[in-house]
Amino acid sequence: MGAHSRSSQDKQTSKSKHHSQTISFEDNRLLASLLGEFDSNLAIIEERLNVEAVVHGNIITLEGSADQCDMAKEVLDHLYGRIAKGDDLTPGDIDGAIRHAQSADGLKQPATAKSKNGKDSQKSKDNGQAQIRTRKKHITARTPRQSTYIRAIEQSDLVFGIGPAGTGKTYIAVAAAASALERGAVERIILSRPAVEAGERLGFLPGDMRDKVDPYLRPLYDALYDCLPAERVEKEIEAGTIEIAPLAFMRGRTLASSFVILDEAQNCTSMQMKMFLTRLGENSKMVVTGDPSQVDLPPGQKSGLSEAVKLLSGVDEIEKIIFQGEDVVRRALVAKIVAAYDKYADGD
Repeated sequence: MGAHSRSSQDKQTSKSKHHSQTISFEDNRLLASLLGEFDSNLAIIEERLNVEAVVHGNIITLEGSADQCDMAKEVLDHLYGRIAKGDDLTPGDIDGAIRHAQSADGLKQPATAKSKNGKDSQKSKDNGQAQIRTRKKHITARTPRQSTYIRAIEQSDLVFGIGPAGTGKTYIAVAAAASALERGAVERIILSRPAVEAGERLGFLPGDMRDKVDPYLRPLYDALYDCLPAERVEKEIEAGTIEIAPLAFMRGRTLASSFVILDEAQNCTSMQMKMFLTRLGENSKMVVTGDPSQVDLPPGQKSGLSEAVKLLSGVDEIEKIIFQGEDVVRRALVAKIVAAYDKYADGD
């Protein structure tokens, strides 16, 4: 009886591993974009989801376990829908769709949320993979936690984005600011970083004060130029609509009708963080990003970021998104580097 039962289970398991499923697509031109050159996009899906895919005309046949085939179908349908809307696909987009499909919520439509003005949140209406749209570029979340981060920025006035390098904390915040400026939701963007010396002395660097601090602010410039046309960025910086400045320049100001970002916040002192957070004015949003594992403050000096997150944890209007090593999207090697350092820090 036991042997017969095991035999039946083996057959059932074997059957589940050889599930077959077909998907048909109406537009062969869109399907070609979905598959990628030499079916490269499809190859990524096959490898990551452990399925086999065969294309016959406008039909894709999937073979593998039932769960993996369902997941692959969800990814293909989602990406086809994005192409139909005019989006271009990159390997990163394929990776992002797969990561979302593998999460508990998948790529399904989430419940529509309300923003603070009572209107439906556009980003919440999107599929499980949230997006930020500017005229130059559409930025799509590549991990479920990035989607949560995008929606938090949409719906809250103050958001902390905390975690390791390569998780998109700063880039997404700048993209959200660029989108808000284009839509007229804010009147200006203010991007700031503490100019903390990490192994080099500012006084020894050549040039005037702007020349000395610009290297600290370069990642913010790069993100802006990626989301907005270069001439628009230059024009808005010249007009003061976009301001990029060291943290010290924020003292004594009230930042109203602004999208304010503080990057590398782990290098703020407690007093600097309090000063910055209390600059928040009417009709403004503030995003604070940082990596508590990369503090460049002098030994013994407490990071204002860690303290602020702890002190403000009970304030309902403030969102805190904690990114993990699994959210690293820069490239697979960076994720492995982060994991190795985390393991070392844990004493393993």
